[in-house]
Amino acid sequence: MSIFGSMKTAVSGMNAQANRLSTVSDNIANVNTTGYKAVSTSFSSLVLPSSGGNYNSGGVQTSVRQAVSDQGDISYTTSTTDLAISGDGFFIVQGADGTPVLTRAGDFQKDDEGNLVNAAGFQLMGYSYDSGSPAVVVNGFDGLVPVNVNQEGLTAIASTSGVFKGNLDSGANVAPVAPATAPSANLGTTTTDTKKFSMVAYDTLGNKVMYDFYFTKSSVAAAPPPTPPAVNSSWEVAIFRNADAATGGTTSFPYSTTGGTVGLTQLDFDANGKITNSTGAVNIVDPVTGQTIAMDLSGFTQLGAAFAGTGTPDGQAASPVKDVTIDGDGIVYAKYEDGSTKPLYRIPLANVASPDKLTLMSGNVYSANGQSGVTVTGFPQTNGLGTIKSGALEGSNVDLAGELTEMIEAQRSYTANSKVFQTGSDIMDVLVNLKR
Repeated sequence: MSIFGSMKTAVSGMNAQANRLSTVSDNIANVNTTGYKAVSTSFSSLVLPSSGGNYNSGGVQTSVRQAVSDQGDISYTTSTTDLAISGDGFFIVQGADGTPVLTRAGDFQKDDEGNLVNAAGFQLMGYSYDSGSPAVVVNGFDGLVPVNVNQEGLTAIASTSGVFKGNLDSGANVAPVAPATAPSANLGTTTTDTKKFSMVAYDTLGNKVMYDFYFTKSSVAAAPPPTPPAVNSSWEVAIFRNADAATGGTTSFPYSTTGGTVGLTQLDFDANGKITNSTGAVNIVDPVTGQTIAMDLSGFTQLGAAFAGTGTPDGQAASPVKDVTIDGDGIVYAKYEDGSTKPLYRIPLANVASPDKLTLMSGNVYSANGQSGVTVTGFPQTNGLGTIKSGALEGSNVDLAGELTEMIEAQRSYTANSKVFQTGSDIMDVLVNLKR
């Protein structure tokens, strides 16, 4: 046995406990850091070969382990830009150098330029809706831009398409409305068998433009042969500008719309009340606004029930932004004063095969490496990724009571190793004094 060897072993033990105390110190210091993940020290022995009755003491080495995959407690806040991830995944953020990194710290606030930045100064990244609904780049960070929630001034979006769906009463009669006075002739003598619906769309300046839809049963198939006919009945759909309706009388006809109707089509229904048209569509061509609005009518049915209809065109009135909201799918919406919403960005999440092996960097962010695996990007609630919670923060996963216990154990172990070193030093003094 070597006295020097035992002293060196004691030194390695003190160094190991010092490293342990360092991780405890980091954990306690960050017990209130948003999204912080606890680190711990693991020990492994170093053994030297021994021969005969001699034992050569080895030593101990340490390695740091991260609990990145352990979920922290989620607490709710009053800020809609505070974000927490429930489940797997990381926010993609970038620092001043523009390099994308990963984090669980979602304490984002708007900076002077409108970008969402967390307490460490990292900008939240997302996909913009400027070019339509975004698609995720699964194996990289291409296409990501800083999420900016500065939406000042008024915004108006012209209507270009819409969906109109509902039910047309199969019990309606054809006879009361003669073809010569059908709504399409702009001389409509409408009855309860003609149903009128109205829908609001928007022009290029955000002004509301209302359209009147008239549904009139135009034909019914004769008594069906053994094989039901392909078309059981048909309905005429005539569309007018509401602003051009007649006033002062008992009916909106005649409309002063240039050229009569702004949209005209026919819906054919089979014996089951389903539309047989290949598209069930009609274009509203407005001579005043110059717009063409593609309306999808394929959702209509003809069943033995009351008339019903609902229209949902796109577009938006001129309205200021009142608030910004973020849903669980990561879509950032601008909420306007008139109650309408518009998607601005979609926030993706990223993950790796072994999150606990990620490289920890200053600012509570992580980067991928060879041990963690490559970064895979996706939208929340897809491919095993978690949900984004707005108005919430994920706290540190540090167990303070456990850290205090670790600190006491490290202190005691350090003291014991120092005693071994001190004893070896005393033995060396004895050996030196033997010569005297």
